[in-house]
Amino acid sequence: MPDDDILSLESFLPYRLNRLAEAVSRKFSANYKARYGLTRPEWRTLATLGQFSVMSATEIAQHSSMHKTKVSRAVAELERRKWLKRTPDANDRRLEHLSLTPSGIKAYRDLLPIARVFESRFLDDLSTQEKQGILQALTLLERAAGLSERRP
Repeated sequence: MPDDDILSLESFLPYRLNRLAEAVSRKFSANYKARYGLTRPEWRTLATLGQFSVMSATEIAQHSSMHKTKVSRAVAELERRKWLKRTPDANDRRLEHLSLTPSGIKAYRDLLPIARVFESRFLDDLSTQEKQGILQALTLLERAAGLSERRP
């Protein structure tokens, strides 16, 4: 079969990025799962609220690229743990503003150094120039994909 009739997934950018993201996420998840028993959606919801303080579930889903169902389940679990509170919007009762409780903030702050150490150790074998190159390439790829680092 000619090469034009075959797609090598191992060299196809979307496949490689997805595989890498999944592997890194899985490795990091061992940290917050061991510490607090959190799932990935729960961690991402906690981290997003830790970063932005108050958001709606829709905003969390957009920011974290998670399906709204996963966000909804994560919100329910964080609320069950008493790490998250819901505040109805004054103008639209269908909208809820989500924020971390003092216990949720404590858990988030406890996990911050763990996240930073994980990231640092993950990149330890790279030179400063290689790290900068990877971060610049990621920024360019995110821009190409239409992603933004700003709050939705």
